[in-house]
Amino acid sequence: MDLALLRRLTTGEGWGLLQSLPPYDEESALALQQRLRGAGFDPDLVAAALNQARLRARAVEKFGEFARGMVFTSDGLEQATRLPVAARHADRFRAADVHTVHDLGCGIGADAMAMAGLDLRVRAVDADEVTAGVAAVNLRHWPESTADHGRVEEFRPPAGQGGRGVGAWLDPARRTPGVADVTGRTRRIFDLASISPSWQTVLSLAQELPATGAKLSPAFPHGALPPGAEAQWTSFDGDVVECTVWFGPLARHRGRSAAVLRPGAPPVQVTEEDADGSTPALTSLSLLGAWLYEPDRAVLRAGLTSALTAVTGGAELDAGVGYVGSSRSVDVPYARRYAVVEAMPFNVKALRGWLRDHGVDRLTIKKRGVSVDADLLRRQLRLPAKGSTEAVVVVTRVRSNQVVLIVRPT
Repeated sequence: MDLALLRRLTTGEGWGLLQSLPPYDEESALALQQRLRGAGFDPDLVAAALNQARLRARAVEKFGEFARGMVFTSDGLEQATRLPVAARHADRFRAADVHTVHDLGCGIGADAMAMAGLDLRVRAVDADEVTAGVAAVNLRHWPESTADHGRVEEFRPPAGQGGRGVGAWLDPARRTPGVADVTGRTRRIFDLASISPSWQTVLSLAQELPATGAKLSPAFPHGALPPGAEAQWTSFDGDVVECTVWFGPLARHRGRSAAVLRPGAPPVQVTEEDADGSTPALTSLSLLGAWLYEPDRAVLRAGLTSALTAVTGGAELDAGVGYVGSSRSVDVPYARRYAVVEAMPFNVKALRGWLRDHGVDRLTIKKRGVSVDADLLRRQLRLPAKGSTEAVVVVTRVRSNQVVLIVRPT
């Protein structure tokens, strides 16, 4: 979709057509397209409207009921911040007494909408002209907020009083334009030196405009965090969706933190203050204890497993695997607890025998810190095709040796 077609779609006849479409259904889309074209609508406009209906249906997962009033690009929707996460970003700026936020690299405007919804004035720009146009449409309910075509490198922070009351939000591009991976999506970039704008540009802007935040990949290296800043890894329903680096008054906790978000549950935050500074490791499989804890992935990414060992009085099974064994049963809001049924050195034949002896015919395999192929292991265990007795098997390490745990969720 080019800019001219976007304007046709979001005004007059095009907007009326888009808003009148029924909920998207793939099976009836072709017939609907033919009916609309037969009714005299321009074929390009019909195709664009149906594509938007399809994207809106996908967007409900991220934006809920707001998706029906938004417009999207395919890449923009995939990369957009989920509404609950964007709301947390916006709250940081408002709590820091920021009244104007320069959203640099705004995408389709997800964060800009959340900020404008909290009465912040947003000045958004995006290097892609169509994407900036999409963001402008999505910001139409907030007349004091704008989205324009522009480059981050051309932005000049406001002069005077160190930019008091003014903040910057950056979402550097982390994909290679025009280069697709095996899934057909644009290839991801993990190197800080290759993102656009560069990490150095982010750091320079944060010096000029202290109230700065930057949304980065969950692969952000701990060693790159500047002194005094906060890096927060955020998970949503178990998936790590971002690492955000906060500078100046936006940093609530210096160092690393994790935010765990789950639908229908209050957010949970883990910081370095919750950790005891060291993560004891299990010295023997026999000392595992009756309980196994699996921390949320945001806690793992943030390197805060020691917070879990501290609260459970346990030990990590091996350095970096994240699983914690303990003799204590503790409710931890950022970790899942399993009862340990059996623990043994990893051996396919021994595991197959144990499962057979206990009548297990359905299996969930979890692994971390080992090179075991879960699909191959499932075939090697030769379980019946269907059944009703289920077990959870965890393949991991203790003192660099592969082990297998049979556990029961609690």
